[in-house]
Amino acid sequence: MTAIITDLKTIEAKQQIEIVCEAQIEDELLLVEWLNALLYEMATRQMLFGRFEVSFEPPGLRARAWGEKINLKRHRPVIEVKAATYCDLKVRRDEHKGWSAQCIVDV
Repeated sequence: MTAIITDLKTIEAKQQIEIVCEAQIEDELLLVEWLNALLYEMATRQMLFGRFEVSFEPPGLRARAWGEKINLKRHRPVIEVKAATYCDLKVRRDEHKGWSAQCIVDV
């Protein structure tokens, strides 16, 4: 999601935050919860994040995100993501035990 805002190579991992999300029903709902929690942190801290570690801990997830304060000259954000939506929402595990996730965001 951050990659549609700015070039990820411009974000330095200067500060770490922790995010905890819960969604007891479906993986899809947990994805939307996670993306919206990340957007909240970006907006309230005025930061961009480019590195993430996510672990699943039922009934949700625990994540660490690394980033830095927004620098308009260096980051040159091209768009503001306002929210993750439920449109075309899909989360599935592939045959190689990897994950595939899809969600349309509101800009």
